[in-house]
Amino acid sequence: MPSISEIIKDSIVEFSRLQDWMLSAKEHGDMDTYRMMHKRYLELKVILAASSVNITEIDKIRE
Repeated sequence: MPSISEIIKDSIVEFSRLQDWMLSAKEHGDMDTYRMMHKRYLELKVILAASSVNITEIDKIRE
């Protein structure tokens, strides 16, 4: 079973990667893909906030 530290680390890594993909999709006009990824983006924000992670420094989307 993963520790809370491992879960937080994995969530931060996924959050960062997802944002890069979202920005690329938006840049290329692929708004369908962007909207699909946005749901996971919000889920990860909730997970990180509940884990007391300050995401203001790593949030590139800021929605």
